[in-house]
Amino acid sequence: MNQILVVDDDSSSRESIILNLSKDDRHFLEASNGVEALEIVRSENPDIVVCDIRMPQMDGLEFLEKVKEYKSDLHVIMITAYDDMQTTVRAIQQGAFEYVRKPIDILDLELTIKRALENLDVCRRLEGLISKIGKEYQIDNIIGKSPGMMEVFKIIGAVSTSPVTVLIRGQSGTGKELIAKAIHYNSPFRDQPFIPVNCTAIPENLIESELFGHEKGSFTGAISQNKGKFELAGQGTIFLDEIGDMPLQLQTKLLRVIQERTFERVGSNKTIKTEARIIAATHKNLETLLEKGDFREDLYYRLRVVEITVPPLSERIEDIPALVDYLMEKINRDLGKDVRRVSPEVIELLTKIEWKGNVRELENVLRRAIVLSRGDVLLPETLTESPQIDVSQTASATITAPFRSLAEAEKEYINKVLLHNDWNKKRTCEVLNIARTTLDRKIEQYELKPLEK
Repeated sequence: MNQILVVDDDSSSRESIILNLSKDDRHFLEASNGVEALEIVRSENPDIVVCDIRMPQMDGLEFLEKVKEYKSDLHVIMITAYDDMQTTVRAIQQGAFEYVRKPIDILDLELTIKRALENLDVCRRLEGLISKIGKEYQIDNIIGKSPGMMEVFKIIGAVSTSPVTVLIRGQSGTGKELIAKAIHYNSPFRDQPFIPVNCTAIPENLIESELFGHEKGSFTGAISQNKGKFELAGQGTIFLDEIGDMPLQLQTKLLRVIQERTFERVGSNKTIKTEARIIAATHKNLETLLEKGDFREDLYYRLRVVEITVPPLSERIEDIPALVDYLMEKINRDLGKDVRRVSPEVIELLTKIEWKGNVRELENVLRRAIVLSRGDVLLPETLTESPQIDVSQTASATITAPFRSLAEAEKEYINKVLLHNDWNKKRTCEVLNIARTTLDRKIEQYELKPLEK
């Protein structure tokens, strides 16, 4: 039920509006002046206010100013006379949603109210989406209890409330964009856009246009005006991934944006202000690039007002079991699978791998294993089929145990599952995802027997 407050000192005008606009999904409230209307807004929390400008005690403009201080997102439709146009302009500038002229055209007012309700619905759904995304990127949802990650969490908490420039450093696949999103969605500007830009993926001749926009005809192929990422970001966040790959010429322009908070579109002399926060990330050694002259020293210091170093997975092995749980939940949801359990052997194997691709590589391994898994349990034989895990090369996988034949591994695993289920063959078949006849054949083949009690 949508609540609409009608504010007018003329009771017949209020009655006419309510009578003509009444619908089953609308509930109307009335007020004869701005003072009374403010009290109703505070007590009843209406969705929309239809308010006359000329009223005693508190006119419509004063009411609009005060109600916006109390509830900035309230949709207020102003009713104005023909000679009130200057006042109407002021009303729109002060945040009125729309205005309707006197004498009131009911159809015009009805259409305006419909637009206000539709806009309100979009705002609420967007607010819900932002809230949902924000929950996904809460600090509590970033997996890790290792000392290195705990330090990362502390810095996220400290910088999220302040729009300072942040430099995130770490190997590829460690989750640098995840950290950037956590900073953004825990900030006061979480309802503003988060815009990622991969400095490596965009051709060098297009990066400037991508960041700052361009005017029609400013270069070959510029068939229309285009707003850049900084303009689209508003008060949100620009995430410049792989900043170490940014061309020197553009580094100079980025430095100016950081210093002066202004830029121009390509092909334009008009200066545009920006309030976007900049978060940059790189896997490269910027100090080495500085020595080679491939990165500006002044930009380097401007970017690293606050620096976050994300530890590689090899330095946070204790986080792997929790990461596996989180990633399996995510992958099952993405793929519509239901592989919920992980054998202890799988966890043991995963903690012995040298994860050169970090968390991204771990996710890829688990995704492939879940796709190939036939039951609801992740087994070692499915996992080791992944090309990322080459158990034949001890240089890339620190597994020192001697290799066994596939038959020996199968025998040992079937025996473990049987023992775990107290030799309940039905439950064992469910775990192994095999038929009863197959299990019986394997028991006979490997001469398996229950433990004597």
